Amino acid sequence: MMPGTEDRATAQNEETYRELENFLSVFERVRGNYVEEVSDADLIRGAIEGMLSSLDPHSSYLTESDFASMRLSTDGEYGGLGLTVTNRDGAVFVITPTEDTPADRAGLKSGDYITQIDGELLFGLTLDESVAKMRGEPGTDITLTVVRPGRTEPFDVTLTREIIDLRPVKWEVDGDVGIININQFSAPTAEGVEAAIKSIDLAIGGDGPVGYVLDLRRNPGGLLNQAVEVSDIFLERGEIVSERGRDAEDIDRFYATKGDLTKGKPVIVLIDAGSASASEIVAGALQDHRRAVVMGETSFGKGSVQTIIQTGETTALRLTTARYYTPSGRSVQAGGIEPDIIVPQLTDPDRLNRPRLREADLRRHLVAQAGVEDELLEDDTKSDPRFVATPEELEKAGVEDFQLHYAVETLSRIARPAQRIAKAS
Repeated sequence: MMPGTEDRATAQNEETYRELENFLSVFERVRGNYVEEVSDADLIRGAIEGMLSSLDPHSSYLTESDFASMRLSTDGEYGGLGLTVTNRDGAVFVITPTEDTPADRAGLKSGDYITQIDGELLFGLTLDESVAKMRGEPGTDITLTVVRPGRTEPFDVTLTREIIDLRPVKWEVDGDVGIININQFSAPTAEGVEAAIKSIDLAIGGDGPVGYVLDLRRNPGGLLNQAVEVSDIFLERGEIVSERGRDAEDIDRFYATKGDLTKGKPVIVLIDAGSASASEIVAGALQDHRRAVVMGETSFGKGSVQTIIQTGETTALRLTTARYYTPSGRSVQAGGIEPDIIVPQLTDPDRLNRPRLREADLRRHLVAQAGVEDELLEDDTKSDPRFVATPEELEKAGVEDFQLHYAVETLSRIARPAQRIAKAS
């Protein structure tokens, strides 16, 4: 033991004991003198929640209902409206609606604020309390009051609750391009991507597609192992992601295994401000290995790892225990994945007015490492001659999703020279 280490440890323990004595003193005063009787369990739970709220936005205490909801969502099925939300300015802020859910079909968008549920103001409620109000029996209606930047008046949206049975992977074919859309990284995601690739090959026939668009937009993330397995589908070798904890030696690395199911065909990954966590692992891995071109907008920037520690039969602790890094050693925490090519969503008429909430906007967010935080890549495409079409002009041209349209067109252009060379030989 180094000289002075024992003395420092003793002093630290004494300071800890003093703070615990202070806590117990406050606990007894509140317990005995508060204007209304309050249970010890409520006081202790409040103390735990306060302790965790002083850390980062993703560390929290999970009560019985929270724990059950988390397990349902990671299993790929849960009840509700299909929204990923957070608290902001006393309202519920929509990070992203999940595709093909009541929220998505009702037209809710990233950047919307939900201020009332069935006429009841949400100001002062915790996020868990607000989310609990949005959930309910499938088939029952709920009315949300929405404030949308760019509109002068709030408006009401009535939705019908339903069981959200997520199909984490969907696929389609546009000409000779295969499109794989991943909504969430839940238990069956990697298996779904493998099935999508086989289905696309069969649908196109011959040599299969000229390339693939991997659509990770509005994907809030999910399970780490699924992000690793999905990345592995497109890679032959190399590191996919690493997790680094508090200690310098505390590093876990995850590697690809041999075998690219797409046989090296071109891949474009689409991301936006709603692409977070596991989505960023996949985008970062394929970008670093130059296996894919990343298009769209800078991602959310959630580069931290949460460990679920069960503290009782029905309660758990969700604690941030590490940061993750892309193969080149980049931390995306608070900075996000920057696309190789910025492509704005020109078919969204509200895109210039809608706020983009990212990790860096959350209170007490972790910085990337040792106080260093990346700057977000600004959208400087407003004067780019490729991106001057209006939503109305694109609608007349039959383009419903400009980012996806641009990615498909780009893949087709990439493939044509290769096809000419093949024919000439």
